Amino acid sequence: MRRRRPPKTTPVSLAVHPAEKACFEEAMADVKRFPAPPIPARPSPPAPLPLQRQKDELAVRTALSRTLNSDEILEAGDEWLYLQQGQSPALLRDLRKGRFRIQSRLDLHGCTVEEARLELAAFLHEAQQWRWNCVCIVHGKGLGSPGRIPVLKRLVGGWLMKHQEVLAFAQACPGEGGGGALQVLLGWRRHRHRNYRT
Repeated sequence: MRRRRPPKTTPVSLAVHPAEKACFEEAMADVKRFPAPPIPARPSPPAPLPLQRQKDELAVRTALSRTLNSDEILEAGDEWLYLQQGQSPALLRDLRKGRFRIQSRLDLHGCTVEEARLELAAFLHEAQQWRWNCVCIVHGKGLGSPGRIPVLKRLVGGWLMKHQEVLAFAQACPGEGGGGALQVLLGWRRHRHRNYRT
């Protein structure tokens, strides 16, 4: 069976007659092209929010708003001093004079507020396991903080006062960090004893 060939089609001419072209151009003579609408400028991205700084400032305000008994906390200038109620003032005096041997240290340099809080909690848990009686916590002097305010200094002191095993703390001796560190005296339910330097 033979296939049928499709019928031949005549190509359509798309040429425009000169008279029609002239008529069209005459009709469009007064037409003006509208300018392209301006491309709106892309707004600059907003500045990043200092979320960590805001958290740190909130933590500082919270810590500073905590009411303390005058018997618990003493401040001599910039020195942090703390003595748990019921403890002998001689304990704090001996601690300030460096008569206790430091058994371990925790350095909080470079920590955010939350990191420092977690590091301190873990360190105190370790101190309990090893029954350390005197430790040193380096909080720094705040020289790199905005306004050179020692943020961690107050926060660390506030956190320490919430732990019952913290009997006293005082600014460290110059050789142990001075104003950038605290010597902390710890007492445990069993085998409480003074660990004096030999």
